[in-house]
Amino acid sequence: MPSALWLARAVMLAYAFGAVGALVSRGRAGRALGAAGALAGSLAVLCLGVLVLAGGTPLPLPALVFPISGVLLRVDSLSAVFLLIIGLVGSAAAVYGYGYSAPAPGHPVEPATGGGAGGPRPHPDPRAMGTLLNLLLATMTLQVLADNAFTFLFAWEAMSLATCLFVLTDAADPEAVRAARWYLGMSHAGFAALVGLLLLLSGGDLTIPFEVVRQATLTAGVRDAVFLLAVFAFGTKAGLVPLHVWLPMAHPVAPSQASALMSAVVLKMGIYGLLRIVVDLMHGGPAWWGGVLLGAGALSAVFGILYALLESDLKRLLAFSSIENIGIIWMAIGAGLIFLSYGLLLPASVAFAGALYHALNHAAFKGLLFMGAGAVQRSTGTRNMERLGGLIGTMPWTAGLFLIGAAAVAALPPLNGFASEWLIFQALLEGFRIPQPSTALLMPIAVGILALASGLTAACFVKAFGITFLAIPRSPAAERASEAPFSMRAGMALLAAACIALGLGPFVVVPRLSGALEAMGLTAPGPPSPPLVTRPLGIAGTTGQMSPVLLAAGLLGIVALVHIGLRLAGARAPVRRVDAWGCGRIRQTPRMQYTSAAFAEPLRRVFAELYRPTDDLTVHVHPASEYFVQSIEYHAAVSPWIDRLIYRPMLGLLTRIAGRVRAMQGGSLHLYLLYLCVALLVALLASRWLG
Repeated sequence: MPSALWLARAVMLAYAFGAVGALVSRGRAGRALGAAGALAGSLAVLCLGVLVLAGGTPLPLPALVFPISGVLLRVDSLSAVFLLIIGLVGSAAAVYGYGYSAPAPGHPVEPATGGGAGGPRPHPDPRAMGTLLNLLLATMTLQVLADNAFTFLFAWEAMSLATCLFVLTDAADPEAVRAARWYLGMSHAGFAALVGLLLLLSGGDLTIPFEVVRQATLTAGVRDAVFLLAVFAFGTKAGLVPLHVWLPMAHPVAPSQASALMSAVVLKMGIYGLLRIVVDLMHGGPAWWGGVLLGAGALSAVFGILYALLESDLKRLLAFSSIENIGIIWMAIGAGLIFLSYGLLLPASVAFAGALYHALNHAAFKGLLFMGAGAVQRSTGTRNMERLGGLIGTMPWTAGLFLIGAAAVAALPPLNGFASEWLIFQALLEGFRIPQPSTALLMPIAVGILALASGLTAACFVKAFGITFLAIPRSPAAERASEAPFSMRAGMALLAAACIALGLGPFVVVPRLSGALEAMGLTAPGPPSPPLVTRPLGIAGTTGQMSPVLLAAGLLGIVALVHIGLRLAGARAPVRRVDAWGCGRIRQTPRMQYTSAAFAEPLRRVFAELYRPTDDLTVHVHPASEYFVQSIEYHAAVSPWIDRLIYRPMLGLLTRIAGRVRAMQGGSLHLYLLYLCVALLVALLASRWLG
């Protein structure tokens, strides 16, 4: 495919042009050059993914594309799926970033309530944002094209460093510095595990192509070790519980186009790595591998959405919601591995297709939501929902686009979140085919957990949209809000259109995913698998069929019939605008409406055993009589139990160990030489013993 080769070259040239142009130019020209390079590169990535996915033929890319010794590049159908994700979100982020990187309207600093969600900070340098945007897109593209362990590791570390620099765009913000430290620490722990598993897979030679690795024979113990290392390495990048700790810190403090890329694409690199290593290179494994992923995904799905419900910081809410969606994808991959271990290729292909489809869909709607949150923060100077409200009147375009993303993430038909979750449900319902009863029991439990997570997600985004955009403004900043610039709205509109198109067209998209499944040997023999066959305007799962187009037509038909019925009944009264009933009060105030905390309070009580909240209620009474209450103060805090049980004890232990190890730093050169000799001797003895 000569055209694919030229597209690959165009990708690298465009991103290089954008990075350099943004770095050396100032003002509007620098913003335009950075956005143009990112947009051109992302569109080329998108075209490359579509071309390879449609053709289904793997394509090695010569060293001329990326001329560094030891670097091997290759694009196949699995790479193409993730190239679509990079290209789609990258194009929207490039357009959005042009307006977002312009100086924002000034707002007075408002008090923050947790997480620094209150006042605005100095606007990040547009040159840094444009350069880092192109670098991040380039490294992620290189990641999915890597065809040997050396290239994979090189791109992985470069991507991690670019993401860290994006988080640290505002180095004067203590929250950003803390988030960058956590991200670097977790990323390097995952990188160490990644080095170990690739050394085991490649037999110590990191330069051999993956095709050779794919044909290698490993012992059961080595395969299990590689799998466990892969879960840790890729779970760290994907934000899987309990390795998610960096994610709710980093997403809120990064610029919003970076937050969109981090949630929509960077997290997917963990999904890509897991599929590439565990499914493609190792061809799956025993059933307990799938059980581990299914359990970890279920924990992440429930944990993520429960903590998202409690958040008043809009971007932290979206960050926790990303943990939930990553958990759903891991559940689908785990179910696919379980089916694969029993030779059930049909439900396995349904599960893997659902995982890939949901990865693509999540990229569209979560990128849209983060961009919408960024538009709100840029306009009002806050991401604290307790100080927002009423924005639908001053930011109608942002509100409408955010509503599309909220409906999609809540899996409401006929948008894309519904289509992919329906496919995952179809796979999980096939659990009765598993011959081992104890393993088959996992599937109905997973169905219940997925249903619970879906219901809680709907409640969470009713809160996110309602508290932010409806009712009356809760602060002067919300009253003075203005609509986002055109380029920001255009970037959001691109992803909103993708949410609608991916929701209405699974009969076009899902069969194309069969190329990735065939590349990994995951399609059933004989006729094409039902979920990969086009139905009239829909797709068929293992236990049912679904047509989003007909479903959308039915919903629109019901609305039209109601409207026609009202008109025929004579309901022609003019619209009247009056205040809502306020319990006898003539004028309503912001204090009379639901707050973010009040909305989540019933669920906080239901799941109190999980949250373990700390409440502080103080009642101030009049000195003359305790029956006259002057004021009531209520403070509630929830500390994630994973932090209490894992990270705080671990950090305390590491601090104590570091304090003792520091005593070895005596300042003597002779002592340091002795340490080197002892370390060398231990390494030689270990290599002899292992050999």
